[in-house]
Parts: sequence; structure tokens; C-alpha cells
Amino acid sequence: MASSHSAADASVAPAATLVRPGQPLRLADIDPAPSVQHKKKLKKRTHELHKQLSDYQEKLYAEHRRSLLLVFQAIDTGGKDGTIRVLLTGVNPAGVEVAAFKRPSEEELNHDFLWRIHQRTPGRGHIGVFNRSHYEDVLVTRVHGQIEPYVWQQRYQDINNFEQLLTRNGTRVLKFFLHISKDEQARRLQARLDNPKKRWKFEPGDLKERQLWDSYQVAFQEALTATSTPDAPWYVVPANDKKLRDLLIAEIVVAALAQMNPQAPSADFDVAAQVVE
Repeated sequence: MASSHSAADASVAPAATLVRPGQPLRLADIDPAPSVQHKKKLKKRTHELHKQLSDYQEKLYAEHRRSLLLVFQAIDTGGKDGTIRVLLTGVNPAGVEVAAFKRPSEEELNHDFLWRIHQRTPGRGHIGVFNRSHYEDVLVTRVHGQIEPYVWQQRYQDINNFEQLLTRNGTRVLKFFLHISKDEQARRLQARLDNPKKRWKFEPGDLKERQLWDSYQVAFQEALTATSTPDAPWYVVPANDKKLRDLLIAEIVVAALAQMNPQAPSADFDVAAQVVE
């Protein structure tokens, strides 16, 4: 399994795993907690990347021609909320659109599964962030037997076509699976129970979902393999260590923006003739 190239010094941290289209993926073969030799460098490097992200976002917003969509998926307690909060530190909120997809409403269920998703894709100049996404409809629905196998298999192609449409219309798509271990999930669930300030995030149903761990791992593996494309790649990010997770995601996002190379437009007036009194 090949890994993405790190934008930082390779000695700072291991890289996230780029899911190669069509190649089998085994999450069990990817360490959710790889060793890091220079942990003190993580925070400094992440801070540097956030400054670059802020600069690129300002140019993307000013350019108003393309957009960037970041999709985050994970098992329960995988860290989506925290990841998004840290990533967007210092970013102008006017240029960011965050959408959290929970259980579909009755109106949403009366449409195709992508209907509610398409309405929340980022407009030109914006960075869009999906906390959960259209992938719920090939994960939760599959694991709970709410749809037949032929339905979620067809939806893989629907998703690929949808993301290709976005790409053709100027939206760069990056997708991140936050990979934690089963033991780490247990620790995080227990921490929510133990902390009164975090207890609101815990639901008894979380324990029932935990019993489906193996089924979810298979569903994630197959979905990531079937829908990772050159235009909309999946990255498996080791996420037991939150600081490492934040660094790796920032590296990938900044590298994508650097490749997009957004440019603020030139003034369409005579700058020298403008006098501020």
C-alpha cells in the first residue's frame, strides 16, 4: 500500500495512506498509532501549515473561480469534530462552509440520497467541509441492512459520477478516513462517560454500534476502495494520536491548495489614480 508524499521533513511524522483506485485495502494492515520520532516538532509544523492554509484560502476566496471540498468520515469517536476545529484555526469563516450530515429528514428521504448533499457543496472561492457525508448511505445503511447489496454497490458508481461532476465544475475533492483502533474507541467512549462536560456526546446507542465494529471495518474498506479516484482520492489518516492526525491532514490540504495555486485578481482600475484623503 503506497503512502502520500509528506510535505514536511519525513523525519517529523509518517505519511497518511493514499488509497489506490481498485487496489484492495485492509484497514487492519494500517497502524492507527504509528511511532513518531520528533513529537515536539508536530505542533510547530502544524502551526506553520495553518498559516499557509490561511494564506491560500484568502487567495482562493479572492480568485472566486474554484473551490475545495474536504470530506471527513470515521467510526464513532473517530475525531471528526476535533479535526475540523483544529484545521480551520485562523481561517476566515466567510470563506468556509461546514455541513454536518446527520440522520436524513423525511423531506430528504423523499429524494435521492445525493439530493441533500449537492445543496451543501461549496460555492466558488469557498472551502467546503463535510462532517459525515454521502458516504453514510453506503456505510450505516449497509451495516444495518437497510438497503440491499445491489443498491449500495450501485451507489458507489453514483458517488464517483457525482464527485466527477464536482471536479469538472472546478471543485477539488479530498476525502479523509480517520483511522482509530478499537481500543482507542473504548477509551474515548469511557472518557465521555467519565467527564460531565463531555457526557452530552455519549448515547447508549454508541455501544450497540460498537458491537458492529467488524462490519463497519469491512464497509469502510470496500467503500474507500471503490470510490478513491485520481480526482477525488481517499486518505487513511492514523488518528489515535490527535496531534499527528492534525499534522497529516494539514499537510495534504496545503499541498492540494499549493497545486491549485489560486491567485487574487489584479485590480481592474487605475491604482495610481486613486487618492485616499
